[in-house]
Amino acid sequence: MTANVVVSPIPRVDSAEPSTDPVTAMVRLVRESFAVVEPHAEQVAEYFYATLFSIEPAAREMFPVNMQVQRSRLLRALVHVVQMVDRPDDLIPFLRQLGRDHRKFGVVASHYEAVGMALLAGVKQYAKDAWTDEVERAWAEAYTIMARAMLEAAGADDGPAWWPGTVVERLRLSRDLAIVRVRPDFAVPYQPGQYVSVEAPQRPRMWRYLTPATAPRDDGLLEFHVRAVDGGWVSRSIVATAQPGDSWRIGPPMGRIRVDRNAGRDVLMVAGGTGVAPMRAIIDHLSQWGENPRVHLFYGGRVRPDLYELENLQMLAASNPWLRITPVLETESALPGVERGTLADVVPRHGAWNDHDVLVSGSPPMVRSTVSRMLVAGTALDRITYDPFTVD
Repeated sequence: MTANVVVSPIPRVDSAEPSTDPVTAMVRLVRESFAVVEPHAEQVAEYFYATLFSIEPAAREMFPVNMQVQRSRLLRALVHVVQMVDRPDDLIPFLRQLGRDHRKFGVVASHYEAVGMALLAGVKQYAKDAWTDEVERAWAEAYTIMARAMLEAAGADDGPAWWPGTVVERLRLSRDLAIVRVRPDFAVPYQPGQYVSVEAPQRPRMWRYLTPATAPRDDGLLEFHVRAVDGGWVSRSIVATAQPGDSWRIGPPMGRIRVDRNAGRDVLMVAGGTGVAPMRAIIDHLSQWGENPRVHLFYGGRVRPDLYELENLQMLAASNPWLRITPVLETESALPGVERGTLADVVPRHGAWNDHDVLVSGSPPMVRSTVSRMLVAGTALDRITYDPFTVD
């Protein structure tokens, strides 16, 4: 593949406020054309970055030498946006968070046009005959919505693009799991359940999303639970080689997972492996009060060591009657109180949970399968919350 590609400027969108009606032609055309392109998603991402670096050569310095992780993130972001394009109440906050987060790369307004041109060029290249003038206008309108939300959020944010921090402890629990504690120079203003991006010195310019596993503390200390995933350049290096004194960069808080104590609804939490971190932070926060919504956490893994946080959670449940913990294991069932199966199998057995706010966190396959099974069981989609960025 060559970077010498020819692209056209983004068609001007005349409407000041694009329609957000879920049955508009824009939504239909974007989704139909993306369905044609999605089987070639890897090639689209490669074409996108080759085009971007051809249009804006200086942008190459914002990215790591190895682009595998970055291409994967682009695909997840595209899929997430296409899924939410007719749900502006969910999409716009997500885009605003992305806009604030991208400040850490040094992104400025002029970069957004280059990104839009590269995106349309990549989709056009693999949409083939499905690409028409009407489809091009629909993608231009969709990108205009994205870019506007991100630019406005970036421009309105007067906080730092990232916070410096220092590793003070790495506790290695197993070959592929570690707890890393980082003390930022200034307190990071996250809410319990939110995640941040981090850059470690072992992998410069390769940012990895991690979730603080405790509520904000008076001393500002952040605790991260890091699993070394297959092919995870950043996570594997953190688990294996992070050490006290390492200087980290911590990006702006992101994410929608949270509990509203005043909503009047009980809460179902579904967490797989290190996906327990946002749930642990929320529970830590709720434990400040004697009365809370009832919280039922299904905490799952393949084998018993995957439930590394179970004892701490059970201790919290013993002193907080509003909290209930159900451990779930795929391969073991002899342990007391443990249910056998995957989280996608076990959680729907207990009903549709329509009177609960549902929070789901874990690996992308676990989130996809669990949410799908819950929808089939009758859980309302607008009651389910999960975040799209969960791995390297």
